[in-house]
Amino acid sequence: MRHRKIGRRFSRDSGHRQAMFSNMAASLIQHEQIVTTLAKAKDLRRVMDKYITLAKKGDLHSRRIAIARLRNEDMVKKLFDTLAERYKDRNGCLLYTSDAADEHRDV
Repeated sequence: MRHRKIGRRFSRDSGHRQAMFSNMAASLIQHEQIVTTLAKAKDLRRVMDKYITLAKKGDLHSRRIAIARLRNEDMVKKLFDTLAERYKDRNGCLLYTSDAADEHRDV
């Protein structure tokens, strides 16, 4: 039984899931919006909140942790320089999801 377990498995093992979310996070940082399923977007929100919190700290140790997890120094630079300044006054609820089907529906 999976009672009180946080997060979804997405039929992947833990290493595949971590790689998938780090790649999705790098894409989200680069393009500032991505198209994915609602379940993956909800789980990605938890990952991105942790990255943005690291960026808001701004010290060398946080930068090295982000580089180790994202594996892309350009995205870490954008995260710490641009996105940290954008979200510095917000304490939580940093990312929002929207349904792409609603935006492209003909009325």
